[in-house]
Amino acid sequence: MCCLLRKNKIKYIITISSLLLVYTSICAFSYANIVSNNISESIFRLHVIANSDSKEDQALKYLVRDRLIEYMNELSTNIANKKEAIKIVSEHKSEFYEIAINTIRENGYNYPVNINIGNFSFPTKNYGDISLPAGNYDALRVEIGNAEGQNWWCVMFPPLCFIDVTSGIVPDDSKQLIKDNLSSEEYSIISESNNKMKFKFKILEFFEHSEISTAKN
Repeated sequence: MCCLLRKNKIKYIITISSLLLVYTSICAFSYANIVSNNISESIFRLHVIANSDSKEDQALKYLVRDRLIEYMNELSTNIANKKEAIKIVSEHKSEFYEIAINTIRENGYNYPVNINIGNFSFPTKNYGDISLPAGNYDALRVEIGNAEGQNWWCVMFPPLCFIDVTSGIVPDDSKQLIKDNLSSEEYSIISESNNKMKFKFKILEFFEHSEISTAKN
């Protein structure tokens, strides 16, 4: 009788523990899905891919990047949200192409350029004291030549492409734009550097790399 009660108690504990694990997983997935989507819905990124990993092609990639960012900064003085940023870039897509192709030719190369505005996969990236979780983000994607070289990523809106590399600090005006476009909880996830933030990032990245993607299709 005593053994039977003990076995039943163990089964009960296992059942409860299993249900609790399932419930926790469902809650974690729901949380990760909402937060990941909300963050990606507020961010517009730049993705430049070099022709190859040669020293020359990588240097060319950065030249193209700098010219594109410079032009974007001229256009984005009064942009208040991601929707406006995408609209501006879409309206000037041909100009972005011309800047990229001219930069390439001015430096003695004849690589073609392919420019698209779409939704692409990004790894976790740090921009000064701001970190963005892995996921799918809307972006301006620039492919140089064969596009077989290393990638370069940044954020066109809010503007995080130019950061003080000495201090590693994102300018206050850029942070304010991020705050204006995210909830306080979402902002804390990408700006905090404590264990709580790291745990939340692990949740986001676990589901991002699982068979069930948290990213927007």
